[in-house]
Amino acid sequence: MLDALPVGDRENQAIIDSALTAVREHLDMPIAYLSEFVGDQTIFRNVSAPGLEDLIKPGDSRNLDEVYCQHILRGDLPELIPDTAAFPLAQSLPITNTAPIGSHVSLPIHRADGSVYGMFCCLSPVANPSLNDRDIKVMRLFADLAADQVRLNHSRQSELEGTRNIIRDMLRDAAFDMLFQPIYRLADGGLASFESLCRFRSDPYRSPDKWFDDARTAGLQTELELKVIDAALKALPGLPPHARLAVNAAPDTVASGALLPILSRVDPTRLTLEITEHERSNDFDRLLRAVQAIGARGTWIAIDDVGAGYSGLQQILQLRPDILKLDMSLVRDIDTDTARRSLAGALVSFASETGAKVTAEGIERRAEWDCLRMIGADYGQGWLMGRPGPMNQAAPNVTV
Repeated sequence: MLDALPVGDRENQAIIDSALTAVREHLDMPIAYLSEFVGDQTIFRNVSAPGLEDLIKPGDSRNLDEVYCQHILRGDLPELIPDTAAFPLAQSLPITNTAPIGSHVSLPIHRADGSVYGMFCCLSPVANPSLNDRDIKVMRLFADLAADQVRLNHSRQSELEGTRNIIRDMLRDAAFDMLFQPIYRLADGGLASFESLCRFRSDPYRSPDKWFDDARTAGLQTELELKVIDAALKALPGLPPHARLAVNAAPDTVASGALLPILSRVDPTRLTLEITEHERSNDFDRLLRAVQAIGARGTWIAIDDVGAGYSGLQQILQLRPDILKLDMSLVRDIDTDTARRSLAGALVSFASETGAKVTAEGIERRAEWDCLRMIGADYGQGWLMGRPGPMNQAAPNVTV
């Protein structure tokens, strides 16, 4: 269950679970839980009750009228009850006998604004007359620890919702512009294709990777990428007839299956789909099927940023890309750096053996171009040949 949560949330939940287990063992009680009040229900968010999962588990709920919570908050029952038999109100509640509850310790958990989130509670089916003020102090230490995690998680959720709203506004207003960077054949300097790049309108300016990272965190990455790709495809009729158009997508966007219908609106043989290597696919089998379906229509498949991300050669072999794009970290100063040149050369050889071509990103100096051409790279892009710009500023061939 914890594996399905974001990393930060998993850490919060693990700390709360540890606090519950520690206080339960300290008080020698079989059940400890953290609950949240939602409407007229108390929902058990975290539970430490080994062997008693049929009685209580995370996600279970009860009506607030059935439990001690509201009575403790009103002061009708104390936070520390060594023996429920000594309290007529406790004895009048059916749960005391059906659970059963012989002893009970419970403290309210508050949100940052002071409102009550729920209760941090330990209980036992037997009375425990030894429970005292020292025990409630220990209980409060662990309850405060849990409260800190609840408030931290609430802060993260509020921040996440704010991010989600910003991304939704960006999607609604299509608040971005498409730029295009030329890609050239290294052998003769001929124009081969354009890569579409997105620039978001914001003040202050933020780089595209930050926007896409936010969209991924907010669960809107696929929606945003599809919107951007759809905008990029509108420029295809304005390209020189021999030039291809490259669009970018994260592995999970490709694996979603939502990309193929969009790409099918244009001539697929003039497209290159660049799959970023910075992110690991959450479902490689689905990604592979989606890539095969897109590639079967004549669209080239490129693996972006090779040498800087997650994909190993075995994964690249499975995807069978048409293009390997060398990350600029391998390209920079390749003419003077033997290690970079050796690694790039090995990747060129690997591509040749697998029937793929190689594009080098981030070429800034003529010596880098010459070196890449010498080791057998096929295509290149970078500021040396042309910066990203509007499509109406189409790049000419360059002199080799």
